[in-house]
Formats: sequence, structure tokens, C-alpha cells
Amino acid sequence: MSLFRPSLTFRYLAKHYIINFIALLLGISLAFSIIDYFQHSEQLALSSNYKILYVYYMWQEALVLLYPLTLIFAVIMTKLTLVKSSNMVILHSFGYTKRQLFYPFLLVSVSVYLIFTYLHTTQFSYAKDKAKAMLAKEGVDSYSLKDLFFIYNGTFVYAKNIDPINKKMKDLVLFRLNGNNLEYTMDAKEAYFTGKGWLAKDIFTRKLVYDNNNLVKYETEVRDEILTLIGYEPKIIESIQEGKALNMTDSFRALKLLEEQKLNTHKLRSTIYYKTIFPLFSIAMVLILFFKIPFHARYMNLAFVLAISLGISFLVWGILFAFNQMGQNGVIPPELAIPLPISILWIYSLGIFFNNKETI
Repeated sequence: MSLFRPSLTFRYLAKHYIINFIALLLGISLAFSIIDYFQHSEQLALSSNYKILYVYYMWQEALVLLYPLTLIFAVIMTKLTLVKSSNMVILHSFGYTKRQLFYPFLLVSVSVYLIFTYLHTTQFSYAKDKAKAMLAKEGVDSYSLKDLFFIYNGTFVYAKNIDPINKKMKDLVLFRLNGNNLEYTMDAKEAYFTGKGWLAKDIFTRKLVYDNNNLVKYETEVRDEILTLIGYEPKIIESIQEGKALNMTDSFRALKLLEEQKLNTHKLRSTIYYKTIFPLFSIAMVLILFFKIPFHARYMNLAFVLAISLGISFLVWGILFAFNQMGQNGVIPPELAIPLPISILWIYSLGIFFNNKETI
């Protein structure tokens, strides 16, 4: 057997796991999106096409939220079905070890994780924000950002309005302070994002001159254009100011930018860990439950095993989710909130994998 020519048993187990995973994921995610639709149906005073689009966007968000748990539910369902039908005992009687029977589940769960991690680098990550925009009274205009205030290379920046769709900024003001003294102000009626930075037009600059902290005069200068706010992409500004989602590519760009500006990055780091490391808990739980659920139906209380398996899964997910929220709020460092507990969970799961008996 090889990875490209798996055995019949490997394909049999993988097929059942995939079918159960897809059925559970589609069912739970569609229920989630439809329930959300009925909760907000009164706010969706739009055409039927927009309502369908809203459900579609929320379904995408549900897929991302629920796929780690669904991987766990699917392995519980698949394992209990195989045990109840005695197929697991039959496979062992043919000489298959526990590890060999686990490999199809491992391959499927890792493949699903990689697929969704890739989707986080695409527009898939913005589905929830698009759905929220449909709920806003302003409709499409809700994408517009107003009265923004942030820092760029030690300079304070104010923008009255930013249109992320057209990548246009209006009434831009930059000013720098030296202690309690204002060094200069720079006003621009509008600016356009060039892909690298913002090209401000019709610049009017006032430079203040002091003598022993007393304002003596100010000098003015008029320029046609200037390139400023290097690296501040519209999506990054949206995320910093409005807390909106970023895909993984934009998240790493935003992290680099915030670190260069010496700004707090704990929330952004938590978001990156949540998208890349947090789902790994599901693969560890798949391993633990596969080996811990009995391999034969004798003396097994099916309802009790199912309840315990689901209870432990929800408990672990809830604890890790709580740690993630504490990391995002700055209560604990993001590295302690997600990577550390999931690393501990993986150490425990690998201990089970290598120390468990190979036969039943």
C-alpha cells in the first residue's frame, strides 16, 4: 500500500469518515445559517437575491467555525458505527493494528485542516463582514469608514472618511507632536491607495516654529502630491479601526506593520493563532477518541460512550475557546492562550498513539 494506491481497507474507512463528516458539516452549518437568517430577517429589507446571498455568507462563516468540531463528531459517529456492526473486530481479525486503522482518519482530518487553512488566505475570510454589511441600514455605504484616528511612524493621522471599496480617502490630516508642542500639520482633501501607500493630493503643510517653547511663527508649503501611509492597506485599516476580519495574507502584513509602528499586536496574534493553530485541537481529539472509544461492542454502553465522547469534546473546545478570548482581550499573552494548551493536548494524544496496545 502507498499514499497514491491505498488499500481497500484504507479507502473503506476514509470513505465512511468523509461521508459522515460532509453530512454532519452540511447539516449543522446550514442549520446555523438558517437560524441566523430568521433571527435577522426583519433587518434584511432587501430583495430575495440578497437574502439568499446573506444565508450563503453566513453558511461560509459557519463552515469555518464548525469544521473542527465536526471532524470530532464524525470520528465518534464512524467509530461507533463500525464497532456496533462488528466491522472493527473483523478488520482486527485480518491483522490490522489500531494505528493502521487510524491512518485513514488522520489523512482525512489533516486534509480538511489544510483545505480550510488555505481558504483563510482567500475572500472566504470576509464572509461574515459581508453578511453584516447587509444588515446595516446604510447598505453598501456601511463599508465606508468615518472619523479614523491612528499612528503612522510617530505621526498622528486623522481621516474623515475612507472608502475601502474604491480605495479612496477624504479630508486627511497628519500632525506630529514634540512633547507638548505641535511640530507641523499636513492637510489633504483626498488620497488614493496606489498598492504601496496612499497618494495624497493638493497638500497644504504648516510648520510651526518655536523659541523657548513659545510659538513664534509658522511656515506654509503647498505641494501637488505626496506618498504617505506606506503599508496601510484599506483592509488593514478596516481591521485596526473596526475590528473586521482579515485573511491570513493580510493578517501577516498587518502584524508586520503594527510591529514596525510599535503598536499592540496581541489581538492580531490571537486571530492568527485561532485560524492556524486552534483547529489542530480537533485532530488531536480525533486521535484520542479513536483510541479511547472501545474497539468492540462487548460490555459497551453505546449511549454512555456517545454522551461521554461528546461531553469531553465540548469541554475541551470550550476551555480552548475561553483561553482564546482571554488572549484576544489581553488578559494573558496569545502564545499562552492557544499554542501552549494545544501543544499540551498534542503531547497527551501522541503519548496515547505510541503507548497504546496495537491489538484489542
